Amino acid sequence: MPAPATVIDFLDLVKRSNVMEVRSLDSYLQKVAARPEPPGTPKLLAQEMIRDGMLTALQAGLLLKGKWRNFIISGKYKLLEHLGTGGMGSVYLCEHVLMRRKVALKVLPSDRINDPVVLERFYREARAVAALDHRNIVRAHDIDRDGELHFLVLEFVDGSSLQHLIERFGPMSVSRAVSIVRQAADGLQHAYQAGLIHRDIKPGNLLVDRTGVVKILDLGLARFFEDDNAGLTRKHNMQHVLGTADYLAPEQALDSSTVDIRGDLYSLGVTFYFALTAKSPYKDGSVSQKLMWHQLSQPTPISEYRPDVPKKLAAIIEILLAKDPTQRLQTPAELVEALAPWDEGLQVPHSDEMPFLSPAATQSGHSTTRLPVMPKLSRSTSHSKTRINLKSLKKNRRLRAAAIAAAIALAGVVGAAAAVLAAH
Repeated sequence: MPAPATVIDFLDLVKRSNVMEVRSLDSYLQKVAARPEPPGTPKLLAQEMIRDGMLTALQAGLLLKGKWRNFIISGKYKLLEHLGTGGMGSVYLCEHVLMRRKVALKVLPSDRINDPVVLERFYREARAVAALDHRNIVRAHDIDRDGELHFLVLEFVDGSSLQHLIERFGPMSVSRAVSIVRQAADGLQHAYQAGLIHRDIKPGNLLVDRTGVVKILDLGLARFFEDDNAGLTRKHNMQHVLGTADYLAPEQALDSSTVDIRGDLYSLGVTFYFALTAKSPYKDGSVSQKLMWHQLSQPTPISEYRPDVPKKLAAIIEILLAKDPTQRLQTPAELVEALAPWDEGLQVPHSDEMPFLSPAATQSGHSTTRLPVMPKLSRSTSHSKTRINLKSLKKNRRLRAAAIAAAIALAGVVGAAAAVLAAH
C-alpha cells in the first residue's frame, strides 16, 4: 500500500497490522482526542504513539511506509524491534502473543533460502544451541518457518555485545574483562562437554546483559566433533574459511573441519586482548594477510598497551595465543581456574552501555486478539446513524481526533498475518 496521507489512513494500517487490540487503540485515541493539540498528520501521530508506548519505532516506521502485513509471524510472534543483522540473518525482538514473553527471532535472509549450504548451516545452529542449557549460552526455544520465512526463536538478551561496548567506551578494566572472559570460558566448557565447539568466538558474539551476565551466541559455525558427517563443512571450506579473520586460530585457517576446542580458546584469547586494549592483534590488512599473521606473527605484548595488567595474567593471554595448539590451555575449564585470582564477580554495566528500546518494547504488549471483521472505513462511511465527513473535520482538530477515535471503534480489525516480515 502507499504511504498513509492522512491520520485516518495511518490508523487503518494500524488496525490491519493487528499490532494493537481494537479496544486498546480506541481507548488511546479518546485520550489523544482530548489533548489541546491532537496530532494532525500520520508522522505526528506515530511519534506520539511511540512516546506513549503504543507502537515501537520499527512498527511505526513500517506503517508510515504503508507496510502493514506480517507484524504477526507464524500466528505467534508479534514484531517489535530490529536488534541487528549478521552474516546468517537479521535478528528481531518479538513477543509471543499468548505467553507475552520476549524472544529474539533470527531470520534467514529470503535471498539465501535456496542455498542448501546456508540453509543447512542455519538449521545446524538450531540443533547446536538446542543441545545446550547453560546460563552463559543463549538458549533456543524453537525453530519454525512461515512460508518461505525460516527463523530460529532464541532467548532475548537485553544487553550489548562486547564489540559494541569496546568500540563505544574503550578498553575495560582488568577485573571486568576477566569476569567476561571467565564467564565465556564457563559457557564454552559446557558446550565442549556436550561435544560441541563454536568456531566463531569473537567480541560480537559475546553479549553482556544488564546484570553483567555474559551470553555466547551465534553457533551457526558450530560442529559436533563426534559427527562423522562433516561433508558439508569440508565442501564449504573449499570456497571459504569458516570463522572471522581477526579472531581465527592458525589451525582453523588451514582446515576448519578439524579444529577443536583449543581453537575456541585461541579466539577467546584474542577477544581478551581486544577487551583490554580495544585493538585486535592483527587488526590491519586484508583477510589473507590477517590469516598469514595468525600463522607467523607474534602480537604486540599486551603490557605495551596496558602496563597495569598483572604479569601472570598477561602470561595467560600469551599462552592462549600460542600458535601451536598443544602449547595453549587445553580446555575452557583450565582457563576458568587460571583466571580465578583476578575475578571480582559480576559487574553491572552502566545504563548508558545498554541498548535503548522503545517504551512499547520494554513492557507487556497489547493483545492481538482478533475481533469480528467489520466494514472497512472509507472516506465517507455511515454506520448505525453515525456519519463521518473528513472535509468537515479539517475545521476543528479536536473534533477531528474525536471522530477518528469513533471511526476506529466502528471499523474493527481488518486483514491477517502473512508469511514474510514486513521489513522484507
